[in-house]
Amino acid sequence: MKRKASAEWQGGLKEGNGNISTESGVLARTQYSFGTRFESGIGTNPEELVAAAHAACFSMAFSGKLAGAGFVPEQIVTTATVTFENREQGWAVTESHLEVSATVPGAAPETFAKLAQEAKAGCPISRLLNTTITMDAKLTT
Repeated sequence: MKRKASAEWQGGLKEGNGNISTESGVLARTQYSFGTRFESGIGTNPEELVAAAHAACFSMAFSGKLAGAGFVPEQIVTTATVTFENREQGWAVTESHLEVSATVPGAAPETFAKLAQEAKAGCPISRLLNTTITMDAKLTT
């Protein structure tokens, strides 16, 4: 299975701009620029897209882990916060922090925590990222 996305950029780094599109069409010529990456312009940026991918991937992986243990989650809400820092070697994603809240009827807190850790480690996007991944997971009722 292969998934595609494309990016087009025009102009120099600071004054230029670009757009991102996905094969599915969910993103179609979505604007990005220096301002949306390093300031607060309108549009997206690569790090925001990585955060979205990580949150979505984890939520699905966690649902799968829960199902494998006999639980059906009512809801899993995941927010990924990607840290983008200027290091000696240049700009780098240095961390992705997952903030998870899930309603899982019948799950004991210990089982919930164990399965959340397994999902964090096993999620394909977690395995793709060469960075520190932290998580706070909360079982709600």
